[in-house]
Amino acid sequence: MVDGFLAQLAFLIEIDRLKLVERQSRLAGGGRRENSAEHSWHLALVALTLGKGRSLDLLNTVKMLLIHDLVEIDAGDTPLHGTDRPDKLKTETLAARRIFGLLPPDQGAEYFALWEEFETGLSGEAAFARAIDRLQPLLLNLVNEGGTWAENGVSLEMVFERYGSVISPALPDLWPDVMRMVRQHFDGRSSPLS
Repeated sequence: MVDGFLAQLAFLIEIDRLKLVERQSRLAGGGRRENSAEHSWHLALVALTLGKGRSLDLLNTVKMLLIHDLVEIDAGDTPLHGTDRPDKLKTETLAARRIFGLLPPDQGAEYFALWEEFETGLSGEAAFARAIDRLQPLLLNLVNEGGTWAENGVSLEMVFERYGSVISPALPDLWPDVMRMVRQHFDGRSSPLS
């Protein structure tokens, strides 16, 4: 048991480094950019809030959301705008193997499987988690007067393509309202979120 506990502690110390990974999105209200640990925490709360009443295993969803970005400790964040990384999956897979390999084997395999489930997006929970992973930065861009969209020359069509292609299938009940808010932003009208 002691060896397993020491392995878990090594993992827990290692994942603290996620706080050092800076993302492109700024915190609500501007200011500094968020880090990946803050992003993961926020996603977990978004899932609990928007997942209420949906036929989903929210615990599994929250686990995926808390685990999916741990690979960024080694691989770094890949912003949705302005970066093309053809080696992303290979780099992140190596990172997942290393980081989850710090854990006792059964727990490491469980976390790796959750990471893979998120990446493939095939389960309902994974599709929901991936949609939330796109929705959160979209909302931050709306409250920050365009935020990374303005910084990277992102158009309305690009938002619908990059965000809508993931959000709409998983959250068809919410996507029309999100689209309306995005259109308001690009039309120069104030967002209901500001």
